[in-house]
Amino acid sequence: MLAYIARRLIGMVVTLIVVSMIVFVIIQLPPGDFMTSLMAQMAEGGATADEEAMQALRIQYGLDKPIYVQYWKWISGFVRGDFGYSFEWKRPVSELIGDRLGFTVLLSGLSMIFMWMVAIPIGIYSATHQYSIGDHLLTFLGFLGLSLPDFLLGLVYLFVGAFVLDVSVGGLFSPEFEDAPWSLAKVWDLVNHLIWPVIILSAGGTAELIRIMRGNLLEVLGQQYVMTARAKGLKERIVINKYAVRMAINPLISIMGLRLPRLINGATILGIVLSLPTIGPIFLRALITQDMYLAGSFLLFVSLMLMVGNLLADIALAWADPRIRYE
Repeated sequence: MLAYIARRLIGMVVTLIVVSMIVFVIIQLPPGDFMTSLMAQMAEGGATADEEAMQALRIQYGLDKPIYVQYWKWISGFVRGDFGYSFEWKRPVSELIGDRLGFTVLLSGLSMIFMWMVAIPIGIYSATHQYSIGDHLLTFLGFLGLSLPDFLLGLVYLFVGAFVLDVSVGGLFSPEFEDAPWSLAKVWDLVNHLIWPVIILSAGGTAELIRIMRGNLLEVLGQQYVMTARAKGLKERIVINKYAVRMAINPLISIMGLRLPRLINGATILGIVLSLPTIGPIFLRALITQDMYLAGSFLLFVSLMLMVGNLLADIALAWADPRIRYE
């Protein structure tokens, strides 16, 4: 197993290098650069930009250099924890990402925990009560969850909260707790503002995992060893939980690594809709203004999350299923 993990880590480094090249080239594809976007914004505001001053800023930030020089300047700093400099925010990218990536990962992690806690019991119920009224109702809700995107649910939540329930929605705190010292009331207000984004972000993934769990468990319940366990007189609860569920849950572990970056992307969009302090708003702004080091670093971190998630899923799968060995 250690040799397998070492090989995967080496492969991850090589993959990240290739991905960084592709990301940097894609970010450079739009015409112009950050200074071009800045001049356009100044023109929209009625101001005029000094071309010589802009050219001096291009030289200062290295935007006048060839693309391979800019790429090497950016990627070589990763070893030192330097991810470049944000032109618009005038701060190191590491500070901007560090401020918001932690909350983005927290929101994604809570959503994944919620998905598993809800999807597995419901999937087991649907499989063991096939074609019942409860199974049909849960199937309908599952298809509804799969068909509604996160941002649309976020907009519905904003409308219902603001115009129907007349409660504070968006952000992390209500206005009266924004600058208030920490207390039990402020903690409870934070929980109330977090729980709905977690549910919204995990809705689609929960519906998907329910369908997968139901289908896998139905297939496993028809296997010979399950029938043998029942023939030996074991209780149905033991047959399902000890034998059937353990095998049916393996595909859920396999796709766990794919769900993590999708949750992070969903948290990015949902952060824009609900004004949450995720990486989403500044990433969108970085794309609009061609703040290439900030946008490129974020995309690289998402790629890293995908690879780390897949590695953790493979390790967990080998731990959960003794039939799987990575030699």
